[in-house]
This record gives sequence, structure tokens and C-alpha cells, in this order.
Amino acid sequence: MHRVSFYRHGRLACDSVRSSHPHLPARSKRRSAGADVFVCALALTTSITFAGPFSPAADEPGSTAVANSDLRIVAWASQVKSIVRGPRDINNPAGSLASFGSQTDALGPAEGTSTNVVSLGDAGSITLGFPSGVGNGPGPDFAIFENSFGDTFLELGFVEVSSDDVNFFRFASTSLTPTTTQLGAFDTIDPTDLNNLAGSFRQGFGTPFDLAELAGTPGLNVNSISSIRVADVVGRITPAPGNPGWSPSVDSAGRLINDPYSTVFASGGFDLDGVGVINVAIPEPGLIVGVASLLVVLSRRGRRS
Repeated sequence: MHRVSFYRHGRLACDSVRSSHPHLPARSKRRSAGADVFVCALALTTSITFAGPFSPAADEPGSTAVANSDLRIVAWASQVKSIVRGPRDINNPAGSLASFGSQTDALGPAEGTSTNVVSLGDAGSITLGFPSGVGNGPGPDFAIFENSFGDTFLELGFVEVSSDDVNFFRFASTSLTPTTTQLGAFDTIDPTDLNNLAGSFRQGFGTPFDLAELAGTPGLNVNSISSIRVADVVGRITPAPGNPGWSPSVDSAGRLINDPYSTVFASGGFDLDGVGVINVAIPEPGLIVGVASLLVVLSRRGRRS
């Protein structure tokens, strides 16, 4: 059981407050369509008990969070292969889409800020490519960074990988967040109730993923991942009357995923800061032998000349 103060590490401080947006709740840190909106996190005197079975928050003992400065990271996403922005509210699919940020904000190193991100909207997704692919090596193989401004204000995403850019396979995920009551837009989540859901840690810290968990999956070469896809988890835990074809998000065991809802902002949904590669793709043995043979031939020709 882990007990930490809410918004630790100075996150009680306000950056700025725009008086032109008095309608936003006090704990939001959002952007409106035409202006930056940074609002105070409430100075709460209570503490939150982290009692789940999974990784505690970043910087806590035993946390698996990967810092954006972690020296294990050897590369970052370099290509946006596709992006589908979702609506600001899944219950109004014909309404405005999430629009904050540019897709290129997902490329290169995660900056660990609230602004240089791309927002996906409800059920939106983005698919990224990498300079040397991603491979299954020791420990976690890549990490996904969101822009949460606190350890418990979290927006979540599913993660899928592909080795042929056609067939994508999702990491098994777990959410033990209670579902008796719908979380509001600025309610909090215990990160120790989450596993294999991107966005489980605050900005500047990535959620790690280990390709070994998908080893043996037919149609997937975990040693040569060409694409990673992040898909927004829609936190609504009841059907949407305005969108009858949609079903609430569930984890791999079929449990509803309770996530802040609704976030009817330009920056609604998962906010991707970056994807860092820890282990690059591993060349096929045949390719290694072929390259080695070619080098031998070239070396012999060089000596003869």
C-alpha cells in the first residue's frame, strides 16, 4: 500500500489563470480552442492511498515509470503513419473533434510539458513509425508518454503493435478502478489499479511495454515491430444514447475502464507526448548471415586489387 500526497513535487502551484475562462473547473489544465488555459490545481490537504497491485506513481519506490531522460531510450518515433481524431464527446459523434496540437508533436523526444502534445479525442488513435523499428530485448522495449499534470489525474490509452503494418495486436490490459460511479472530467485514478494502459504516469514519465508479453502471437514478429498504435480509452462506463453503435471501453478481462469523462475540450482524450524506444528491431538471422557473407566477398576482392 502506497500513500503519497496529491500533486506532489510542487504540482500544487498555479502556472497561470485566464480570467476569460471562468467556466472551467478549478483543477483543470486544459486549452480552449482559441487560448491557452492553465488553471490552479486545488491545494488539497488530504492524501490518497494507492492500494492496487500494480506499479506505484513515478518516483515512488518500485515504480516502473520510465523518465523521458532515461539513458535506456535510444530512439523516438520519427513518422506518423496515420491519425484519426475522435470527437470531444463520444455521445455526440457529429460534434467537434479534438483539435489540440499537431501530429508532429508526437515525434521526437517527449518534452514532459502540457503543451507539446497531440490530443486524440474520444476513441481517437495515432500510429507511429520508428527509424530502426522496435524489438524484443531485455526488460521493457518502449515507453509511451502522456501529459498528465499529476500522479492521479490520468487519461488512458490502449497500445497495439504491428510487424507488417496490416495486422495490429493489443497488449493485454487491466483496470481495477471501481465502476460503481462514473468518474467526472477532473476526478482521480489510482495508478496502482492500472496495468499496460498508456498514460498511467504523470508528464515526463512513460508507461513501459514489454514485447515478450506478445511473443508467440501468430502474425506478429516481436523482434521486428514496425508500428505502434495508441488508441484513446473512452472513460464513459454506460452506453451512449447519441452513439448507439459504440460500446464502452473494457480491459482484457472484460472489465469496464472508468476514465475521466466527459472531456469536451479541444484537448480531450489521450494527449500523446512521445514514444521512446528502448530496444530496436533485431535483424533476422538470415539477413545477418547474408550481410556477413557480402562483407567477406568485398574484403577478398579488396585484397586482390
